[in-house]
Amino acid sequence: MKFGMFLPQREIGHDLQNVLGFVEAVDNAGFDFLQATDHVLGADPSARPNWDGAYDVHDLFHEQFVFFGHLAALTKMELVSAVLILPQRQTALVAKQAAEVDILTGGRFRLGIGVGWNDVEYEALNVDFRTRGERCEEQIHVLRRLWTEESIDFTGRFHRIDRAGILPRPIQQPIPIWIGGGATKRVLERIGRLGDGWLSGSPPGEDTDRAYAIIKNAAKAVGRLAPPALQLGLRISTLDAGKFERQIDACELAGASHVSLRGDNPIDHNDPIRTFDQYLEIVDFAATALGDRLQSNR
Repeated sequence: MKFGMFLPQREIGHDLQNVLGFVEAVDNAGFDFLQATDHVLGADPSARPNWDGAYDVHDLFHEQFVFFGHLAALTKMELVSAVLILPQRQTALVAKQAAEVDILTGGRFRLGIGVGWNDVEYEALNVDFRTRGERCEEQIHVLRRLWTEESIDFTGRFHRIDRAGILPRPIQQPIPIWIGGGATKRVLERIGRLGDGWLSGSPPGEDTDRAYAIIKNAAKAVGRLAPPALQLGLRISTLDAGKFERQIDACELAGASHVSLRGDNPIDHNDPIRTFDQYLEIVDFAATALGDRLQSNR
């Protein structure tokens, strides 16, 4: 298994020294990858009394491609978008930006994608929220063709590319596309049919096992190979040493290829926000708990 950390963006904010200090600590500890979350806009809850979204206008998110382009020169870790809200972005531009990050990282980029939940964000970006699932599926096909072919001629429901292509193309042809989410059977089946991996937002358990079974069945139904070709990434959020160790063992038993630790609380805005120094302590905790498992990958 490979191990990574989430960047706690809304906690350590835009102070460049703190951001880079966290990344350096994760890298020096021996982690294999760094994950960062994506949002372009946040809704203003003061104008929406019934707003119950996980994030709002007060939550900071760095723009992933620009941020990863900067980090590419500073770390040898794999960089992972977890996840980029793909349907609200222009596909050809995403293909170009992702290819550039892949080149700058030396082929150490993994594109995690999702369809999102924030209709306010979609409206502001002038994209139909209701068709995001169908658009996402077509985008995956277009991205892979743009990354691997000099010129493509494509006509779909959402795209028309008339004998054109991008250059430079990425080192990885194609860049691995991992799909996040899994709250519905439809999303799970999409992961199985189209994804190179599943970015689960959950720890190992019976619910995860059932969801992964749906993914694998969908993959087999369209003639795709089962794992390890279709990989599994699980998330651990506990900071209890005993529970952490048990969950790592459970991740291995579940067949996870990647495990990430998320030390922030991404949902409950009433939860105390940890400081930069506390996040460095979390990195130390995870590195100590993983021990030889972490170092063996290097």
